[in-house]
Amino acid sequence: MFFETTLTSARIEASRGFWADRRLQQFLDEAVLEESTRPATIDARGVLTFGELAEQTDLVASALLGLGVRPGDVVGAQLPNWNEFVVLMLAVERIGAVMNPVAPIFRLRELTGMYELARPVLTVVPASFRGFDFPALHAELAEVTPSLREIVVIGGDEGAGTRTWDDLLDAGRRSGIDSDTLDLLAPSPDDVAELIFTSGTTGTPKGVLHTHNTLGIGTQAMIDSQSITSGDVAHMASTFAHQTGYLFGARLCVQAGITGVFQEVWDPAHFVELVEQHRISLSFGAAPFLADVLSVPDLSEHDLSSFRVFGCFGAAIPGPLLERAARELPAQVMPGWGMSEVSLMTTTRPGDPPEKISSTDGAPLPGNEIRVVGPDGEPVPAGVEGDLECRGVFEFVGYVQGREFTDQFYDGDWFMTGDRARLDADGYLRITGRSKDLVIRGGENVPVKEIEDLLLRHPDVAGVAIVGKPDARLGEIACAFVVPVPGRAPTLGDLTDLLAGEKVTKQFWPEALVLIEEFPTTPSGKVQKFRLRESLL
Repeated sequence: MFFETTLTSARIEASRGFWADRRLQQFLDEAVLEESTRPATIDARGVLTFGELAEQTDLVASALLGLGVRPGDVVGAQLPNWNEFVVLMLAVERIGAVMNPVAPIFRLRELTGMYELARPVLTVVPASFRGFDFPALHAELAEVTPSLREIVVIGGDEGAGTRTWDDLLDAGRRSGIDSDTLDLLAPSPDDVAELIFTSGTTGTPKGVLHTHNTLGIGTQAMIDSQSITSGDVAHMASTFAHQTGYLFGARLCVQAGITGVFQEVWDPAHFVELVEQHRISLSFGAAPFLADVLSVPDLSEHDLSSFRVFGCFGAAIPGPLLERAARELPAQVMPGWGMSEVSLMTTTRPGDPPEKISSTDGAPLPGNEIRVVGPDGEPVPAGVEGDLECRGVFEFVGYVQGREFTDQFYDGDWFMTGDRARLDADGYLRITGRSKDLVIRGGENVPVKEIEDLLLRHPDVAGVAIVGKPDARLGEIACAFVVPVPGRAPTLGDLTDLLAGEKVTKQFWPEALVLIEEFPTTPSGKVQKFRLRESLL
């Protein structure tokens, strides 16, 4: 597949002092040489050592080549946080193909738009996860996705039009392609390695493109800023189909040469047990995870002494929660801000003053810049709110839609994030809101306009506006303000039944409903959503 990127020779040269020009496979090779029997990945179903991870990577890479997957081809993965995901990711990168992870929550409506853009030639899915039939979903997708030639299923019997994960491993064992031959196919570190979608919209989902270098520097910055060493053990419960999970879960354990412990479903009580069992020292995830851990009833009865860093991203962390965490957890809570396009661009660091940790989203990591601009596009003074823009070595190389689409999101060479923010006198960032029309539920972007358009199909709905309602755990949930058809009174259940029938991801459904006679509007007739939000406060 051809990707029209923004990567130029000038940017490559300017980034050489930061980019390592190394692929993830090279870090894996080093880990195998150092200690091949060390656990690399641990999920609920088993353990892979670094030696086993390298062996299975080569087998799957060879099998993919045998199935016709070639450099530049997109390989999809709608998987839980399983060991096989890491194997697949490494195998795809090994042969110069492109990994396209999608979250297990997505269903036909969202995936149809994503696959239309990504054009995967092969996808890997579980036979079943949380009671859902993924092979059936992808068989339906294959009918509308001409590029999709192969569906590989993990954990089930081979069905019509599919093959199993064991089939891949067996094909790799029978293949005449050995490790030395695979080395000859090594891609350039500046080739596209990942295509990840920012949200589940079917109108214009944005497919973010990253290279081996732009992914590698994002992970390396985390390793450096948090002083990660071979003695650390990392945990990940955020889905590998989010950039947080992809970078600091699936990739981090390989790049740092440490053990990764994965949860397929977030369960704070089980997480506490995992910390004690595996001596976990690092965990990264959505901000609500912190509140969940502190609510575990027997928290003080567990030995959490190994736990030193808790990275919480995606939503502001309330001050009282941070104060409680400082009393009850040994880990330093690390707020941060990032996007799929720019990885985790700002974080706090060990040793930062408490007031920075409690009131900011951190400062830019090396090689990156941020600025806050006013309506005229010029930077505003410290403490003044404006639009957040950024640039730097973590930055993506464009959207899959092409250069013309990508350029809409740039002001010169500054990427326009769509977030509102302010900077303090020391250059620390604080996200204050969003100029884009999104609700972020526990770190998951809700495609507001699409949901509104669907709800307008309900016969009892004359008008609808969705805004974020504050939620103690998730940060915010979607609240639907509805102007009903005269004489009608739709319920929340009526609205969610319609969305279920449209096969919309459940996490995108509104979880609160307010019936209203009319919307507050501007003189031009635009709905003033800020006034609706204020009414919820």
